[in-house]
Amino acid sequence: MITEALGIVSVITSVFDTLKIPYFIGGSFASGIHGLPRATRDVDFVAEIKISQIAQLVAALEAEFYLDSQSIRAAINAQWSFNIIHLETMFKADIFVLSSSNWAHNQFRRRELRQLTDDANAPTAWVSSAEDIVLQKLLWFEKGGRISTQQWDDISGVLKVSAKILDFDYLVQWSSELGLTELLHKAYLDAGITSDNNHL
Repeated sequence: MITEALGIVSVITSVFDTLKIPYFIGGSFASGIHGLPRATRDVDFVAEIKISQIAQLVAALEAEFYLDSQSIRAAINAQWSFNIIHLETMFKADIFVLSSSNWAHNQFRRRELRQLTDDANAPTAWVSSAEDIVLQKLLWFEKGGRISTQQWDDISGVLKVSAKILDFDYLVQWSSELGLTELLHKAYLDAGITSDNNHL
C-alpha cells in the first residue's frame, strides 16, 4: 500500500506543480516523513487553489480520480476542504484550502521540499515542517477529545525522531498562541524530551 500511495500522491503533486498550485503535505504522511511511518489510506494537503484553476485541476485528474468542481468551489469560498478519490484504489486525498490565518500562512512559508521515503530514487514533494505537523496534530488531538492514539503516536514519533533538529522556541511560541502549551509539555514527557532542551 505504501508504494501504491506514493504513486498516487506523486500524480497529485505533479498536477499541482504543473498548474502552479502551491501546496504542502500534512497529516500522517508528513508525520511519517519526520517521525515514524505508518500505513494510511489517505493523505492531507494544504493548497492555495484559485477558482480560475478549478477547471484545469478537474481536467488533469478526472481520468484517474473522482473530484467535483462544485465541491472545490465551495471549499475555496469557505476556506475549507474537499476530497479527491483515486478510482482504482479508493485512496483519498483531503485538500484543505489555505486559510487567511497567520498560522496557516506561516506553515506555508516553512514548508520543506523532501523526499517521500528514504529511498534515494523516491519522489520529492513539499511537506509540512516537523514543528508544524506536531502543532497541527496536537490541535486535532485536542479537537478530537484527546482520545486518538494514532494522533498521539504520530506526535510522539516526530518528537523522538526529530528531537535534535526541532526549533523548540518556535514550538513554545505557537503552542502558546494556539492554546496547546499543556499538551505539548505532555507530548515532550511521553517522547522523553527533558526540560533541559524543551524551553518550557
